[in-house]
Amino acid sequence: MSKTIKPVQYCYLLPVLCGLLLLSTGAVQAEGRVVDKVYHPYVQPLEREFEYRFAFQKQADHPDNNNIAQKIGYGFSIAERMALEMYVMAERESPEDYKLSGYELELRWMLTEQGEYSADWGLLFELERQNNNDNYEFTTGLLMEKEFGPTSLTLNALAVYEWGNTLESELESEFRLQYRYRWLPQVQPAIEFYAGENFKGAGPSMMGLHRFDKQELIKWEFAVIFAINDSTVNNTLRFAVEYEF
Repeated sequence: MSKTIKPVQYCYLLPVLCGLLLLSTGAVQAEGRVVDKVYHPYVQPLEREFEYRFAFQKQADHPDNNNIAQKIGYGFSIAERMALEMYVMAERESPEDYKLSGYELELRWMLTEQGEYSADWGLLFELERQNNNDNYEFTTGLLMEKEFGPTSLTLNALAVYEWGNTLESELESEFRLQYRYRWLPQVQPAIEFYAGENFKGAGPSMMGLHRFDKQELIKWEFAVIFAINDSTVNNTLRFAVEYEF
């Protein structure tokens, strides 16, 4: 009988190496928002959810032109290990310019069962359309989570392809990291790191969940990310809440 070939014990180092490559080469996401959700590689069977995200960016050179972005989405599982989510996005580039900015379709694919190997793996696929300029952005990449006792390390290594009326077609990349202490289900402090276009940032975050029954729960997360390089974006505040049922 042939034996099943398992991933190399330390294969979870692959996204770390990808991140180090991004830092050394400067390959980063294009004109999109760098600081966003750090994705975990898990999908729950029969899951359904509503999600709301908020991001506020303070720009050092434009104190009266701070950027605000919001996303509202609905998602559901389409297979035992796959979930689909659809978003409507709104954005404010200036106080008088708040508008519906686009739409996004997201697919998450859980590649391994939780705890099956030394690390848990997943894939992410996103397609975004910007309304005003008829621009598009396709994102795909690897999601990984590894537990170290009461802590968890989550890594996202993503490739981003942009094209459209006002964008040059180009392929770039992005890296996100979250190191979380699972103190209580309701309170889990973390540190996050992001690498993006002319931007590297890090800062504290906090997340938790409240479960009503086996399937109904609320998740929340909050983070403040500070630029650690010479960037036009100084600080970013992000908040997200999910209702799963």
